[in-house]
Amino acid sequence: MNNHVSSKPSTMKLKQTINPVLLFFIHFVISLYTILTYIPYYFLSESRKKPSQIKAKPVSSEPDSAYRSVNSLDGLASVLYPGCDTLDKVFMYAKNKFKDKRLLGTREILNEEDEVQPNGKIFKKVILGHYNWLSYEDVFVRALNFGNGLQMLGQKPKTNIAIFCETRAEWMIAAQACFMYNFQLVTLYATLGGPAIVHGLNETEVTNIITSKELLQTKLKGVVSTVPRLRHIITVDGKPPAWAEFPKGVIVHTMAAVQALGAKASVENEPHSKPAPLDIAVIMYTSGSTGLPKGVMISHSNIIAGITGMAERIPELGEEDVYIGYLPLAHVLELSAELVCLSHGCRIGYSSPQTLADQEIMDRIYKNVMNKVNEMSSFQRNLFILAYNYKMEQIAKGQSTPLCDRFIFRKVRSLLGGNTRLLLCGGAPLSPTTQRFMNICFCCSVGQGYGLTESSGAGTITEVWDYNTGRVGAPLVCCEIKLKNWEEGGYFNTDKPHPRGEILIGGQNVTMGYYKNEAKTKTDFFEDENGQRWLCTGDIGEFDPDGCLKIIDRKKDLVKLQAGEYVSLGKVEAALKNLSLIDNICAYANSYHSYVIGFIVPNQKELTELARKKGLKGTWEELCNSCEMENEVLKVLSEAAISASLEKFEIPVKIRLSPEPWTPETGLVTDAFKLKRKELKTHYQADIERMYGRK
Repeated sequence: MNNHVSSKPSTMKLKQTINPVLLFFIHFVISLYTILTYIPYYFLSESRKKPSQIKAKPVSSEPDSAYRSVNSLDGLASVLYPGCDTLDKVFMYAKNKFKDKRLLGTREILNEEDEVQPNGKIFKKVILGHYNWLSYEDVFVRALNFGNGLQMLGQKPKTNIAIFCETRAEWMIAAQACFMYNFQLVTLYATLGGPAIVHGLNETEVTNIITSKELLQTKLKGVVSTVPRLRHIITVDGKPPAWAEFPKGVIVHTMAAVQALGAKASVENEPHSKPAPLDIAVIMYTSGSTGLPKGVMISHSNIIAGITGMAERIPELGEEDVYIGYLPLAHVLELSAELVCLSHGCRIGYSSPQTLADQEIMDRIYKNVMNKVNEMSSFQRNLFILAYNYKMEQIAKGQSTPLCDRFIFRKVRSLLGGNTRLLLCGGAPLSPTTQRFMNICFCCSVGQGYGLTESSGAGTITEVWDYNTGRVGAPLVCCEIKLKNWEEGGYFNTDKPHPRGEILIGGQNVTMGYYKNEAKTKTDFFEDENGQRWLCTGDIGEFDPDGCLKIIDRKKDLVKLQAGEYVSLGKVEAALKNLSLIDNICAYANSYHSYVIGFIVPNQKELTELARKKGLKGTWEELCNSCEMENEVLKVLSEAAISASLEKFEIPVKIRLSPEPWTPETGLVTDAFKLKRKELKTHYQADIERMYGRK
């Protein structure tokens, strides 16, 4: 049940409509140009690594052998800098090396405006000014004082303190304070609902929580009374107005006041407790796709091993680079990425999610740009397509196209500022078509990675010079990966031509387990005869001959139909989600019925155009609720499913069009935009019954 989408350049080329004679002449000129430029390119290019070269190897000839990066065959890496085995030491090393260099930047907010969207919703538009920067020394002093201030408020080493806050400089400062003083940082997504917040705060028994004014007013205010141990709330951006129903015994402080308290008392205090490598650094609550979130216990040594592996895949990272911080810092990918930057002198500029996050979802960028291409004049469109297809062929050979980059793709590249040299994608998988589009139009490497909170975010990352698509790269130097047979799904590490099976990750980046959940820890983690810790991911992968991993399925997504066929819901979604007509899709099936159904968030522009062509009229909600519209979309889906080589029983037979998008705020997707199947099933229960013939 391999859901690998073909990623050969020929299958992803754009179709052109141009006179054949003129096309032949253009191709002749292109071929001549390619030949003339190849020789100087070969000798002057900084890197001529071939995408096909071996990146990882099995450590033995046994089918269940672990694969390691060719750079760590003799031993896994675990420490970024000699002697820096805890996160406070890593920051101290970086602070001493980059002392007065800029580290954390925040853009000033000039104005906020309410902008009404076509669907009637109000979107807050933020007008931003220049960045204001804090140096390494500034951040160190603020973190030191904040940690000491928390100590004065009664926070003890090896006890829990929660942070429930948007991604911003103060989040990282607070985290560094906790790492220095050996406070165990409990992280909660800012988009979690009330019950999940209460669960995390009460399970970890926190007395102190760090938050923002907005989240205090909108999320915490309603649940504070159900967190009986809470004593101190610290707001990072000034003091909020008091409210009458605030529980007695809970005091609100500003971060600045706590830092001032720490600075004043620092002279009198004894040296603070230092963490050990195996001490818990973070208890990270995952926005799980099922049930209440689980707290993953991540030690200092886990995080350091993970960022050591990640850093090795980002060439020449240093003081000339700037990282855009906007994903949730409560997500292991963002926290790890920022710690990699901090340890290498790379600046971190925080962006407002309102101005960046909605535009930075790569699949949507691809669809929006391609829609604009379709609106171009015939000449412009064909010029763009010729350049696009030519560059696709060149990068498949490992070559560059400076003229196309400068004259054809400059405008598209400017959408991200024009200076982007590397994009990394984690969380939800990126389609091969979208990845290739980003390579071509943004003129930079697009890396895909694979990891879990339980592996400190580390697993694999593609090499920047590897332009193959549909893969997540070779194992990082900090870990090794093996494939375990899964008989029910039909995946075996002896499969030909490629070994397949459940992905197991081993190494020092594999975390300590789940907080207060020994049973689940025993299910997902184990130690081998050498004492190495392993994580059973539940994801199904296959290794290419060069040692790169593909994610091809997921154990949880496998459903057995009434007639006995197995359907991978993730495979169905991957085959259909890249249609311009679809913004999001969730396939659904169960063992009591013989066919698959689907819930779809359609692209408003594309669906409206389809309705116009078919003579269907109505408001957006009326179109989405129209049986005729459902049937028209089904026709498009069926054609795409056949093209993607889905089996007949895998193709959705009935669908429900949703006029509302799925966002973390709706509770239907996680903060990483992964589907929350249980919540989607509950939300669409009436539609499920309708589509399966029950009223």
